[in-house]
Amino acid sequence: MTISEKISYIKGLAEGLELDTTTKEGKVLTAIIDLLEDMVDEIDAIDEACAEIGEQLDAVDEDLSLIEDEFYADEDYDDEDEDEYYDDEDVYEVQCPNCNDIIYLDESMLEEEEMICPNCGTRLEFEFECECGCDGEENND
Repeated sequence: MTISEKISYIKGLAEGLELDTTTKEGKVLTAIIDLLEDMVDEIDAIDEACAEIGEQLDAVDEDLSLIEDEFYADEDYDDEDEDEYYDDEDVYEVQCPNCNDIIYLDESMLEEEEMICPNCGTRLEFEFECECGCDGEENND
């Protein structure tokens, strides 16, 4: 039995009692039944909205899955091993001192010498030193 059916049953019982709605008790019981009916209407509306949101979420999930398939179609990317994704270029890990989030950077990002943490928005500054020890500066001699 649904909540709506239970409220209808209680309303029927109250009508069967032929309550005098002019008495204090009759007014209270009538008000309670009216309130319960309003609550059932609200619950039904919420259930419908949740079902609709669930359908929309499923559609977004399907669309995202298609986008991921398209994006990673040419990549040998494995979520469990991020290092394999970055084998073709040098990648550096930087840990944000504010939120401790790990950020992966390539050389071009390091050459900018600063960035904003995508997780917390903290401004990060860093100096890039080439493995050759030239501090990232080209020698034109």
